[in-house]
Amino acid sequence: MFRQLVTPVADNLPLSFLLATLPIVTVLLLLGVLRRPAWQASLAGVAVALLLAVTIWQLPAGMALNSIAAGATFAAWPVMWIVLNALLLYNVAVASGSFAAFSDWMVQHLPNDRRVALIVIGFSFGCLLEGVAGFGTPIAITSALLITLGFPAVEAIVFTLMFNTAPVAFGALGSPIITLGAVTQLHDVALGAMVGRQLPIIALLLPFYVIAVYGGVRAIRGVWPVLLVAGGSFASMQFLSSNFLGYALTDVLSSLASLICTLLFVKLWRFAPDPAFALRAVEPSPPAPAAATNGLKGWLPWIVLSVTVILWVHLKVNAIGEQKLEWPGLHNAIFITTYGKSYAAIWSFQPLATGTAILVATIITALLVRLSAAQLAAAAKRTLRQIRLPLATTMTIVGLAYLMNYSGMAYTLGVGVASVGPLFPLLSAFLGWLAVFLSGSDTSGNALFGNLQVVAARQLDLNPVLMAATNASGGVLGKMISPQNIATGTSTTDCRGQEGAILARTFKHSVFLTLVLGVIVMVQQHLLPWMIPS
Repeated sequence: MFRQLVTPVADNLPLSFLLATLPIVTVLLLLGVLRRPAWQASLAGVAVALLLAVTIWQLPAGMALNSIAAGATFAAWPVMWIVLNALLLYNVAVASGSFAAFSDWMVQHLPNDRRVALIVIGFSFGCLLEGVAGFGTPIAITSALLITLGFPAVEAIVFTLMFNTAPVAFGALGSPIITLGAVTQLHDVALGAMVGRQLPIIALLLPFYVIAVYGGVRAIRGVWPVLLVAGGSFASMQFLSSNFLGYALTDVLSSLASLICTLLFVKLWRFAPDPAFALRAVEPSPPAPAAATNGLKGWLPWIVLSVTVILWVHLKVNAIGEQKLEWPGLHNAIFITTYGKSYAAIWSFQPLATGTAILVATIITALLVRLSAAQLAAAAKRTLRQIRLPLATTMTIVGLAYLMNYSGMAYTLGVGVASVGPLFPLLSAFLGWLAVFLSGSDTSGNALFGNLQVVAARQLDLNPVLMAATNASGGVLGKMISPQNIATGTSTTDCRGQEGAILARTFKHSVFLTLVLGVIVMVQQHLLPWMIPS
């Protein structure tokens, strides 16, 4: 059995920590500074990590390659299986005219203002897609929708990425919280409630922050009531649902509350239009019967998707035929020195996973909109072209995360951060941020560092529920810079190869918002401990 080395460089934690950061620094430099495509940056990160894992952390080469293969397999199924079918649904909506009808409906029912469009589509509607499917789905679909409304492609992806933070911890019907509870042995209900006492603050501020980034103080001044309604309704329902109703449907309920309240508000609210923020193309409203038909056609794919996935998970269809496969040559072959136990390597293969539910929703949608077999085949062919680079990027970056995890590099980073003592609550958010940057998923990020947060909390006499929840909350803010998410966002646009430019625009906001969360956690730990559920 291979025993992980936490301080392999002269038994010195700071030096070991610095070396362990090299794969991450490589990815960030290639993406954000040299502006290389995400798949190239991810591949370079894997190469650096592989060299360090074998030579410095002394992981046998066979195990190192095996861990990359395990991560790549998990990335392909279930993660990219979800994204593949979500893109297919998007292409079916485009081919049938439903996507154009949805865009027209938005133009007809929203004020002539790009700020409001950003809030309704990027925030409220995007959060609904995250709550139902997750794993990058809202980035691809909502950015494409914003582009049809006249937003530049890079701009649409950047702001969609920034908005795709508030719902992530409860995304895919609570998968991140379920995973966090499993790896930490803490009560998942308490963890969900704690996350629900952190992220609503971010959700309330997020519309104001993003619109300020988009157009400055002037942009906020004109539409602040809309921002308050959108963020306030989402934050309120997120808190209520996660603490009193159950966390699984938290984001679905929160986004629906935000979407409904915001759409109703902009119908009733009157404000002076600002020509500087007018939508670039506004079609005249069609007659009422046509408008109603157009609206139904536009909303149909997303209604079918939401209902299908919610019923699928509620009825536990996804668990039918599930097989838990022990990864050969890796399962329990490594001893985690930090935790004092062997490292399991189990791949849960669900033939009827959430991605399959989205495929069923796509087929139902195709039948309802009467898409021909030839059109469906063309949509599938287009989807396969779109998914190639995101698939390569995701398999590579998750392979990197698994390699860092099984070699011990990830634990060197975690122990290094935990060594800061009283400042750990501040940096705890950055551990979650780092995990999701690497893995692209809050679910995977919780599996990576969730238990490490608990170990550090107990060593430092901090609340383990708070620190574990912070891993999930911090992870959502790493989502906007994850190569996987950025690559998925470019899949439906003409921005392939511009992932570096997108990362450069989101990185500082990701760090700043994570710092804000860290301050919130410090206050909750040291000044408001009564807020932490037992």
